[in-house]
Amino acid sequence: MTGCSAGASGTSGTSGSASGGTESGMPSGGPGGAGGMGPGATEVKYADFKGVTTDGTVVDDLFSIHSTGVSTDGVVQAAQAFLDGLSAKVRRASVFDVDDDEWLAWSNVDGYEREGARMGDLTEKQRNLGYALLGKALSADGLTQTRNIMKLNAFLGDYNGGGRETLTEGHYYFTFMGTPSTTKPWGFQYEGHHVAINYFVLGDQVVMSPTFMGSEPTSATYNGEKITLFKPETKAGLALLRSLTSAQREKVISTDEKGGTDMVAGAGQDNLKLSYQGLAAAEFTPAQRRKLLDLVGVYVGYMDGGHAAVKMKEVEGHLDDTYFYWIGETKDSSAFYYRVHSPVVLIEYDAQSPLAYGENAQMGGGGGAPSGRPSGMPSGQPTGMPSGGPGGGGMGMGGTPTQQHIHTIIRTPNGNDYGVDLLKLHLETDH
Repeated sequence: MTGCSAGASGTSGTSGSASGGTESGMPSGGPGGAGGMGPGATEVKYADFKGVTTDGTVVDDLFSIHSTGVSTDGVVQAAQAFLDGLSAKVRRASVFDVDDDEWLAWSNVDGYEREGARMGDLTEKQRNLGYALLGKALSADGLTQTRNIMKLNAFLGDYNGGGRETLTEGHYYFTFMGTPSTTKPWGFQYEGHHVAINYFVLGDQVVMSPTFMGSEPTSATYNGEKITLFKPETKAGLALLRSLTSAQREKVISTDEKGGTDMVAGAGQDNLKLSYQGLAAAEFTPAQRRKLLDLVGVYVGYMDGGHAAVKMKEVEGHLDDTYFYWIGETKDSSAFYYRVHSPVVLIEYDAQSPLAYGENAQMGGGGGAPSGRPSGMPSGQPTGMPSGGPGGGGMGMGGTPTQQHIHTIIRTPNGNDYGVDLLKLHLETDH
């Protein structure tokens, strides 16, 4: 899956689901890209990866190989147990080199043709081993969030009567880059509709980015369970904004109208050039800076607690250069976009137009393609522009944005998404 068209294969020579799941030949989703889905023509190769930068130039010496003092033994053991539980055929098709292009070949779109071990094709025991791995890599909140996104994906399939293969709890895939180890670099990717978790490990260091999480709807009852997603992300963003003075808000809130999709750093945007916008925390009061860290902590807090604390310390080290930016209204129920951007963290929250759920949904029943085109795909706007494209939302998306369709992402700018910078340092110093 180093490319993005249906039938593209990874370096292992496999194509589609390694565990036998069927895929339609035509990717679901909206216009643009390769059939309207996946990273599309913008996808770069691992060897050409630079990461998100403000102007195309990577800021040097931001990351280093060091001991965090936080053990990765648990996630290593859980990953090995999951791999050991797979059949030989599925395991072979799910493991790639640590620097494989497969890292970059992810999408939030439901029908994207993926590699690896498909959860819905595994036995209950195998699936439980997969969830155990996620449980070690993520915090309790992170695991709950991931599982609930999967459940609401199935709800959406039931709701619109389409996507019987892809809009399920089972259409999520594990791939592994390298071999689980407490000393050598390795990692895994877990992805499907509205979830993409990239988890890189080197010794006791962890990089969990890019991590994409979204849902449509964000609140529904599935199998008798009431599920509501992204309330912490919504409330923390509003809390920070409302703590600002009127003068500060004038610098933070864009004059642009909220579009149908405003996310710019989604799938396929690994080498995005994105200038800082809004107001830097150097101009915040101590209380405002605390609220900014609380906001970042919601996203970082989806990884295991020990490594989340390590990441937050890294973020705090660049707090003066952390910018906060906003598009849209500011009521509790408003559909808005915000961005947190520093040399070491990029966070986007985007309440988008409905596609397959609600009165203004663009799909209607039986669509089976709720994601539209992947967020962040280019639409002709200059790099660094917050708008999702021309026409007040672009991307072929219409309807009034709503908190019932939210996309979020967290990235590590300047070359350390997927742990790339750490791997380069490891190879250069022959660790």
